[in-house]
Amino acid sequence: MGAQVVLITTPTSLAPPVGARVVNVETAKQMLACVQAELSQSEALIMAAAVADFRPKNLAKDKIKKEGGIPQIELEATEDILKTVAGKGSGRLALQSPSMGSTVETNRPRVVVGFAAESRDLLENATHKLKSKGLDFIAANDISADDAGFAVETNRVTLLFADGTQERLPLMSKTEVAEVILERVAKLLE
Repeated sequence: MGAQVVLITTPTSLAPPVGARVVNVETAKQMLACVQAELSQSEALIMAAAVADFRPKNLAKDKIKKEGGIPQIELEATEDILKTVAGKGSGRLALQSPSMGSTVETNRPRVVVGFAAESRDLLENATHKLKSKGLDFIAANDISADDAGFAVETNRVTLLFADGTQERLPLMSKTEVAEVILERVAKLLE
């Protein structure tokens, strides 16, 4: 299996995948713009992690001192990158251009994959995300198990597909899970 891979990420100490072109961003708005810029050349989009759902509405230009008491910090929603780029269906898709403040048309990748890291109601929450974001499939990851999730090198994943089928994977390494996901993407691209 071969592909040209673009990894759009925030700064991290993790080593990038060998052969991947890395684009570093610092904000959700920057990430959305970079993802949009790559869409016209993409057959598949795999969104393996999400940005924060909220950000401070107003940024302080100086350190907030504790002498003023506990500050009230108003939040606003960040861009929903996955929902924006996945759209519904395939083909042409209208997107908001964050830099230009206007709508632009772009191509939706033929396959769009998301992840759902859930601590409860795994299949229900993942199914909702699959449908509401218009994905081709989603990797539902139960992060409540001791042998799966963020702090270990193994995962228990169920793949949920847009056609309603499910594929429950056994406990396996994260690398093995990634290989299965790539195999399913390749099959959908055939």
